[in-house]
Amino acid sequence: MSTWTDYLARSGARFDHANFAMDFGSRQADADTLASGAVAVPLVHLGLLQAGGDEVAGFLHNMFSNDLARLPADAAQWTSFNTARGRVLANFLLWRDGNGYSLAPAADIAPALLQKLSLYILRSKVRLTPPPPERVLIGLAGPVAGDHLQEAGLPVPGDDMRQAHDGSRRTIRIKDALFIIESAAADAAPIFAALLDAGARAGGTASWHLATIRAGLPLVTAATQEAFVAQMLNLELIGGVSFSKGCYPGQEVIARTQHLGKPKRRTFRLGIPVTPTETGVGTALYAEEEAEQPAGTIVAFAPLPGGGEALAVLRTHCVDEGVGIHVGAPDGPRAELLGLPYDIPR
Repeated sequence: MSTWTDYLARSGARFDHANFAMDFGSRQADADTLASGAVAVPLVHLGLLQAGGDEVAGFLHNMFSNDLARLPADAAQWTSFNTARGRVLANFLLWRDGNGYSLAPAADIAPALLQKLSLYILRSKVRLTPPPPERVLIGLAGPVAGDHLQEAGLPVPGDDMRQAHDGSRRTIRIKDALFIIESAAADAAPIFAALLDAGARAGGTASWHLATIRAGLPLVTAATQEAFVAQMLNLELIGGVSFSKGCYPGQEVIARTQHLGKPKRRTFRLGIPVTPTETGVGTALYAEEEAEQPAGTIVAFAPLPGGGEALAVLRTHCVDEGVGIHVGAPDGPRAELLGLPYDIPR
């Protein structure tokens, strides 16, 4: 891993280890490139857990919100791990990796997630291992991302939520303009260089956050653990919940929320006219005429010059009725409601 981080440092990367972030000092240029080109991003904000063993498939299937039993060998899925009360402890991308599975939760909760899952193993033939230093995740986002993957000689999956691999290099296609590359650490620098040679721009963590915010893909971090049930984060809308599988922690609450009617809170995309805090995540939002208590919380934030974009869990009636949303305080700057690539049921 040190070879990889040393390469990035020599390439001009600046690391913010406390917040699991890095950048190349060009956030606005990164954002501009996302509109028509592609940005390659070292995904230092994600952890990587691996699970194996003879009984691992059944174990994970019984722990998570999605249907692992029906996951094809070349597929990936969104899923979540929840408390008995249905509150999301972690959500993440999961994919088949040989005879085992890989999970990519937020890096700041990966160790605690590993510890929590380990408590359920008991006598099961399951192995859970911490983030392996010899594996690296790189993101590629933008409308020409697929072209750059081909030009760089990397495997390109043909469909969304599918993966392709050759040797130690694996590419997961989240959607047409959003890919994750998993590789050996020794191969990461050549892969990154090949993507830049193909025309991609070296981007920081904020540019990946911006791409996933625009795709409506939330990520629970330490600041938002146990704050929401799955539907508040739109997890069932992005394919992260199965309502036909058997029991798992929190299943009763999540199923009841689904069948009793629309949730009172949902995740929406907002334009934020200020940079709320260092990360923005966890910042309270207030609705006009309802200043007594917050009407929502920022779940993901991508800083841009003069503000940024966010995913925020908000009371749905505030959006339905066009109520003004203010950042950080009842009289704080007003946020702008932006669109998502999928419909939220009303």
